[in-house]
Amino acid sequence: MSVPFSGLAKGLAVTLRTMTRKTVTEQYPDVQPDLPPRTRGVIGLFEENCTVCMLCARECPDWCIYIDSHKETVPAAAPGGRERSRNVLDRFAIDFSLCMYCGICIEVCPFDALFWSPEFEYAETDIRELTHERDKLREWMWTVPAPPAPDPRAEEPKEIAAARKSAGKLAAAQAAQAAEDAQAQEGTQ
Repeated sequence: MSVPFSGLAKGLAVTLRTMTRKTVTEQYPDVQPDLPPRTRGVIGLFEENCTVCMLCARECPDWCIYIDSHKETVPAAAPGGRERSRNVLDRFAIDFSLCMYCGICIEVCPFDALFWSPEFEYAETDIRELTHERDKLREWMWTVPAPPAPDPRAEEPKEIAAARKSAGKLAAAQAAQAAEDAQAQEGTQ
C-alpha cells in the first residue's frame, strides 16, 4: 500500500539536496570552457594539400562546400617527357549556415586538406557572412591542435616498419660496399 504524498516528499527531498550543493555554472564570456580534445568547431583548410579532387563537395550531404578550379599545363619534368595537366584551386568555400558538422568532408579527404578546429566563436549578424572563403578557412588552420602523440603500447604502423627494414638493408649494402672499396684500395697500395 502506498503512503499518501510519498511522491511529493521524495521530490522535495531531491530539491532540498540540490539546493544545498554548490553550483557549477561557468561564466562563459569571462571564463573560456575546457573543451574536449576532439571538439568540432569550425573546419580549417590546408590549401597546399588540396588537389581539387572534389570528394569533399560530392560527399557533403548538405552541399555546403563550393569549389571552383581550372586546369593548368605543367611542363615536362625531364627532357623528352610529356606535359602534364593539374587542377588549380580558384575557390574553396564552406557555408556554415548550411553545414551540419558531420565531418564527412574531413573523413573522405585523401590528402589531409581539411581539419577540425575547436574554435566555436564565429557567429555573425548577417547570415551571408557565414560562407567562409579559402582565406578565412586558411586562417582557421592556426587554431587546429597538434595531433595526439601515438600510444607507446600501440603496434608500429606497417609503413614505418617497411621503411625501417629497407633503410637497414640499404645501410648494410652501403657498409658492405665501403668495406669492399677499402679492401680494393689496400690491394692497390
